Parts: sequence; C-alpha cells; structure tokens
Amino acid sequence: MTTGSSSTRRPTAERAGISTFKGQDRALRADRLGTAGLLLSVLAATAPLMVVAGVMPTTFGVMGIVGQPLLFVILAAVLALFSVGYAEMSRHVHNAGAFYAYISRGLGGTAGAGAALVALVAYSSLQVGIYGIFGFEVSGLFATYLDTELAWWIPALLAALAVGALGWLKIDLNARVLGVLLLIEVVLVVIFDVAALSDPGPEGLSLHAFNPDTLSGAGIGTALCFCVAAFLGFEQAPVYAEETSRPHVLVPRVMFLAIGGIAVFYTVSCWALTVVTGPAAIVGTSQEQSAGLLFFLTGDLLGDTFTDVLHVLFVTGMFAAMLSFHNVVARYAFAMGREGLLPAAFGRTSSTSGAPGTGSLLQTVISVVVVAAFAVTDDGPVGDPTAPVLRLFTWMGNLGALGVAVLMAVASVSVIVFFVRRGAAGAQLWRLAASGLALVGLLFIIGYTVKDFDVLIGAGSGSALSWLLPGVIGLALVAGLVQGAVLRSRRPETHARIGLGNEAFQLEKVAGTAD
Repeated sequence: MTTGSSSTRRPTAERAGISTFKGQDRALRADRLGTAGLLLSVLAATAPLMVVAGVMPTTFGVMGIVGQPLLFVILAAVLALFSVGYAEMSRHVHNAGAFYAYISRGLGGTAGAGAALVALVAYSSLQVGIYGIFGFEVSGLFATYLDTELAWWIPALLAALAVGALGWLKIDLNARVLGVLLLIEVVLVVIFDVAALSDPGPEGLSLHAFNPDTLSGAGIGTALCFCVAAFLGFEQAPVYAEETSRPHVLVPRVMFLAIGGIAVFYTVSCWALTVVTGPAAIVGTSQEQSAGLLFFLTGDLLGDTFTDVLHVLFVTGMFAAMLSFHNVVARYAFAMGREGLLPAAFGRTSSTSGAPGTGSLLQTVISVVVVAAFAVTDDGPVGDPTAPVLRLFTWMGNLGALGVAVLMAVASVSVIVFFVRRGAAGAQLWRLAASGLALVGLLFIIGYTVKDFDVLIGAGSGSALSWLLPGVIGLALVAGLVQGAVLRSRRPETHARIGLGNEAFQLEKVAGTAD
C-alpha cells in the first residue's frame, strides 16, 4: 500500500473532531457497522430469493440461455478481478460516493461528475424496478389467499412509501432487519436446492448447463447483463465506508466474502433448477411459469406449506432489496450534495438518526413517480399481472445493471491511472493487471448488452426502445460530464472537491484553524 494516502490522514482528523465542521450533518456517523452488519447490508441488495424466483426464470425464459449457471461462474471470475483493484482503492478513499469518488481520484473531477450521475440513475433504476415484481407477487398473494383482486401498483406504491419512511431510520437498525430476512431466504433456497438435486428430473443429475455450447443465441449479451444485476450489492460496500469501523480492512473483506458467497449460492441454485426440470425443458418451463417457476417446482418437491412460506419470504426479500438499494441511492445523493453536484440540502444528514434524509426523500419521490407512470401507461390485458414484471422489473433492472457495468469499466481504468500517477505501478502491478483483465470482460458485457437490448424488450432491432433505454445511461454520462466541465470553469473550488467527500471539509477546517 502506498503511504501518504487519504486513508492515513482521515482517521487522525476524525479523532481530532474535525469531521464536526459545520456540525455533524456534513458527515455520516462513523463506527456504526462491523463486518457482519456491513456484509448483511450489501448482501440484502442481492435478494437471493428474488434472483432465484425472478431473475433466473426471466433469463431462462426470455433469453433462452440454458447455460445460465455457467454465466454465474464466468461473471464471478470477472467481478473478482474487478474487485482486486476496487478493493485496494477502498483502502485509500473513504467516501459514500464510492464509484464516482474512485473515478474522480483517478480520472479527475469532471469524469467523477459524469460517473456520479450515472450511479444515481443506475441504482435508482435498480431499486425502482423491483417494485414491478413486488407488486405482481403481492397482488398474486391477495388473489390466492384472500380471493381479492388487487392492482399491482397499489402494493408497489405502499412499499415505496414504507421504504422511504425506513430510509430515515438508523442504518444499524436497517442492517438487523435486512440480515434476518436474508438468512431466512438463504435457508429456504438451500432446502430447495437439496431437494432438487436429490430428486432430479428425467435427465438425471445432468451437468449440461455447464457446457460452453449452451452459451449461444442472440440473447447472450442481455443474459450477461441480467446476471450482473443478480450480483449487484457487493460493490456497495465502499458506500458505507464512512459508517464502518476500520474501513480499510472491513470493506475489502466484505467485498470478497460477498462475491464468493453469491457466486456459489447462485451457481448451485441455478443448476438445481435445470436439474429438476431437465436442461432440455428449463427454457420452455420458464416461459410457461414465468416468475412462478420456483413456486411451481417447490409445490411438487416440498409441498404447499413450504411454498406458502416461500411466497411470503419472496415478498419480504424483495422489500429488503428495495430498502438496501434505497439506502445506497440516498448516500450517493448525500455525497453529491456535499460536494456541490446536487443542491446543498442533499448534503445534510438527519439530526436524529444521522441518515441522509433528503437523499432518501429524493429516491422515494422518484420511485412513486416511476411506478405511477408505469401504472398509467400499462396497456396489458386487464387483470394480467405479468405486464409490470416484464416492463418495470426487466426494463429498469437491465437499465440499472448496464449503468453499473459502465461504472465498473470506468472504475477499472481509474484504478490503473490512480496508482500509476502515484508512482505505485510496480508495487501494485498484479492488481493493475487484474483491473485490466476485468476491463476487457466488462467491455465485452457492455457491448453485447447494448447490441442485444432489443431481445430484452421483445421487439425488433428497429424498435426505438432498443436504443432509448441504453441511451438513458449515455445521456446521464454526458449530462454529468457537462456539469463537471461547467464547474471546472465557473466554480473551480467546487470542482476540486469532487471525490474528496468529508476530507474536503476536514481540510477546510484545518486551513481555517491555521489562519
């Protein structure tokens, strides 16, 4: 590790009380999360049951990719390579802005401003997209158990308001709630995995899903993007760096624990789905059952009671994921407000809980508006609850995943530039090589995702949506770069603070004291 980094200055300044400059509202409260709390917070965003019941059937059915388990193995390798440099960067930079803070340190404040807006749009899209499948599942529960017809958007909007309210609470309380829900989900999915592998379908305990020949077809790029979305959560650990004890140790540890655990869990669970149906039947069964695939299978394997419990945990797991992504968006907004990329009101925390309240309010408003827009424009058949799943969940989920993939690729470049400029290329050579390999893999994913986006939306290559949706990420990037360039020209002192986070205000305090 290179000496003289921000990670060595910052703890000293905090102990001296410098982080209280202009009150505690310019900094998130430190030492509130340990390894367990941080790990549970980031893993909650992966929503294991939502991925197994929602993402996997969609990837099988819509994209027709039998080799989805192999995709999880490949992506785990790419993301592990990415995390080598990303984790090392987290030892030097502690900022709730995470991605854009790292990019700012390597590529400058203008690039950081572009990354900040992309991150805000991407994570907001991921969070909002979950409301579609959440509304679908809750409306299904009402129809099944209460014999009541409930429009999907009613539970979706109520959930948005509930998540917004919880966004004002302390992060340690949220971590406990998320952790309990996560552990129960994992146990239930593992029970299904064991049952499926113990009672395989007509093709037996087949490993055909790991055959490279299964990775073919027009939807491979979109499938990669959708599977990237299933992993998202591990990269959020640096967002909480200011709120952890020993961030330079805990953040890298949690990231690698998350990637390893997610990779094994999803690979085995996805393989179990192909085993119990048979690889030859998994695509057709997924197309027929859609988001009900897992429950259809557990009904036969484990009975109605287990399936009923699974339905309930599916809902709570999605709620946990919405809350986790909500917290991340709120912290990005906080970091951007603190550094002048959003109005200053966003750079304040609640005096009672220490949470980034204004950022939380922003994400709540965005969620309500988007859900309402999908509800008003929903032109699917009356009573058809799959429309919000195929539109809100799939469109927004892939839009967000594409944005995060772009951020990862740019961050990989930033890691290399950061250490080369510091004269540490030799000492960090293997980490820089890992970042370079990750960049190649991520560019492949991004290129094929954009190329195959028409497959995702079920339209021809000439459909406007095939370029409008990816264009949202491009527009956010350009708008952020323009904002950064304007700040550099007109407000150079604000531009210089981009990516510094609380350190900028610590340094101002030191300078003011010296004067």
